[in-house]
Amino acid sequence: MTTFAAADTRARSVRYRILAASVLASGFAAALGGCTAGERQAASRGDVLTAERQRALSPAQVVAELQAGNQRFASGKGTRMDYAAQVRGTAGGQFPKAVVLSCLDSRIPPEIIFDQGIGDIFVARVAGNFENTDILGSMEFATAAAGARAIVVLGHDHCGAVKGAVDDVKLGNLTATLDNIKPSVQAVRATMPGPHTSKDEAFVQAVAVDNVRRTVQDIAARSPVLADRIAKGELVIVGGMYDLHTGRVEWLDR
Repeated sequence: MTTFAAADTRARSVRYRILAASVLASGFAAALGGCTAGERQAASRGDVLTAERQRALSPAQVVAELQAGNQRFASGKGTRMDYAAQVRGTAGGQFPKAVVLSCLDSRIPPEIIFDQGIGDIFVARVAGNFENTDILGSMEFATAAAGARAIVVLGHDHCGAVKGAVDDVKLGNLTATLDNIKPSVQAVRATMPGPHTSKDEAFVQAVAVDNVRRTVQDIAARSPVLADRIAKGELVIVGGMYDLHTGRVEWLDR
């Protein structure tokens, strides 16, 4: 009898554990099933910009959205993107809100650091984030033809291209590339007597900032198409410096 009682006790214990596990599983399923469609959408963004949404944005709103996106990225609260849905959503057309001219540096992917999805921004990249005829033409397409409302010139600290320009590096086609940064090197040298090399971090940073500001000014000066859109309030050009250590963009005076 004692054996049968012990066996019965063990059987009831096993049934209890199975029942408890079933209840817990049901609770989790109910909790997950209780998420609203809005909550699921917020957790994974699959929507894309449309022509109507693009037209409704002002240049100031676009800059504010990029600033907010960088804050999310730098604080570790970036948006979870449903890239497959965004690929499908943009297959028939694109309506980006901004153009970002950034350095070639692999550590600064503009879509990620501004927390943007597929189809949200145009991106032009070149070592030293300067403008030339090809990039200006691309910007004219992006704004006058495709409707982008803002241009962001994005530099960064410890820029290798800036260091190369400071040290007057000569290397194949890179020599001509670095020549585009030389006006900023000369301008900063006039205010910070040297001699200076790429090991002078303060000097390199000052040149990088001057290069961004100079590029912002040159874009409008060299493109009547863009200057006209700025005059009409349809476009704004801003500059920023990305911090490699914090992931934050410091916005320069507009």
